[in-house]
Amino acid sequence: MNTFPRWLKKTLSFDNAVHETKAIVESARVRTVCESSLCPNTNECYSRRFVAFLILGARCTRNCAFCSAAKGDPLPPDSEEPRRIVDAVIRLHLGHVVITSVTRDDLEDGGAEHFIRVMEELRSYSRDIMIELLVPDFRGNRDAIRRVCAASPDIFGHNIETVHRLYPAVRPGADYRRSLDVLSRAKDYALKAMIKSSLLVGFGEEREEVMECMRDLKDAGCDIIAIGQYLRPSRDQLPVHTFIRPEEFSAYKEAAYKIGFALAITGPFVRSSYEANCIYGNDLRRKEIFGHDKSRAAAVS
Repeated sequence: MNTFPRWLKKTLSFDNAVHETKAIVESARVRTVCESSLCPNTNECYSRRFVAFLILGARCTRNCAFCSAAKGDPLPPDSEEPRRIVDAVIRLHLGHVVITSVTRDDLEDGGAEHFIRVMEELRSYSRDIMIELLVPDFRGNRDAIRRVCAASPDIFGHNIETVHRLYPAVRPGADYRRSLDVLSRAKDYALKAMIKSSLLVGFGEEREEVMECMRDLKDAGCDIIAIGQYLRPSRDQLPVHTFIRPEEFSAYKEAAYKIGFALAITGPFVRSSYEANCIYGNDLRRKEIFGHDKSRAAAVS
């Protein structure tokens, strides 16, 4: 059993905002990936009234060895879910909305149409909301990727999760090259969106493998990368192989900027949507990140 190092200790404080956020989520009858993934940042994010929404149910059709998502036969998409998410967004006063889902290999389009309906509902409420998607691989369905991109998310995210060598152990059922293709296609289709991916470290990868993964992501068109420490959600998932020191995360951040990423977010507690509302919410910071070179988009169009 792993003993957590000192830099992985967090102080939890259940203030009124945490309870109010939980109450809004429950009364709106929406799911959050914060709770379903047993994220270590849930208390911190809820205290800022920030959540990442989980759509298309709680049951996943994949069997990733690091993830705590429920397994089993999923239910059909809930047509009322987009409206309920908007209700929660209004009550939480969110200006940046993160939408993700379990993997739905049982659906012909992998759930793409449901992502689109959520975005349409959000846009009908407000054109000013920043929408960040974190999508599954849609089994490589390029038409599904194209249609989701056509709905104009501000950030299109798909997580690579781990290095190439460890895919069979960490992500059975997924494919490293297919995930890179999802990101590359999104870069071509979503001309106004930033492309984002994340990975966890601590599975036993070597530093050069992480560097290779970062280069692959940049070559696929990623603008934003997030790197965090894998923490075992329960005894049912893979044990932690290595705890990565904070200075190593700093080195990964420096390397990511040298490789050419517009934004790198690294650290022990970093997750794909960690502090997303803070990072992109400030107008000046938003302009800095989103004012990147669109030469590739011009070439594609």
